Amino acid sequence: MTSSPRPLRGRRLSRAVLLALAPIIVPQTVKLRRVVPLLPEPPQPWEGGGGTDPIRLLVIGDSMAVGVGVDDAAEGLAGHVAAELTAATGRPVRWRARGRNGATARDVIRDHLDDALAEPTDVVVISLGANDSMQVRSHRAFRRDITRIVRDVAAAHPEAVVLTSALPAFHRFGLLPEPLRGTLYLHAQSLEVSARRALERFPLAHMTPPLPPYAADHFATDDFHPSAHGYGEWAQFIVHDAVAHGIAARIPA
Repeated sequence: MTSSPRPLRGRRLSRAVLLALAPIIVPQTVKLRRVVPLLPEPPQPWEGGGGTDPIRLLVIGDSMAVGVGVDDAAEGLAGHVAAELTAATGRPVRWRARGRNGATARDVIRDHLDDALAEPTDVVVISLGANDSMQVRSHRAFRRDITRIVRDVAAAHPEAVVLTSALPAFHRFGLLPEPLRGTLYLHAQSLEVSARRALERFPLAHMTPPLPPYAADHFATDDFHPSAHGYGEWAQFIVHDAVAHGIAARIPA
């Protein structure tokens, strides 16, 4: 279910390049933070749906997990994944989103994971890696944290399906200047390779392939987070991929 990983040397190189270019990249990052609008998280509660014998969906992670870029969490990733799961399975879905804007994988473990897993869960969708990339975390640290998250899901909910999204395609983010854009993309790819290898140990876990090229209306007003349409396309891609790989058929009845 995973793509062929890049050589270890390439994964080490990605972080080295980012660090070597820090004198250029850091000022670019500071400037971006001044000019890019800081979108808020949508108002809580970040949950919805229901019905008789619903699939219980948890979306956990960073700003995209909780729907930054839209005004209502139902129009974010969780709400759209719920709709796609209903279309694919014919079952209602009870969904909830947990995490926060700016969260890394380590932040999710420390601040959100235990509470999120305390409730019954059949499907877990993980959105992480963008902030780990931008904070130049090592591929070993990211792999360790993703392994911990998926292992804890499996321990708390042994039959739950875990769907992890591929990391952002930073090379398609037009607001990012070079060399920031290219080096972030390179490092994100290195983290993704490590995550894919980690997931090979878990039979109910699957990472999607990279998203196809983004549509013109994929981004929200900050040109970074998805719009409602972007979240819808992303959710459709996640669920269709799970169906194609036979993962959706393993959702607990």
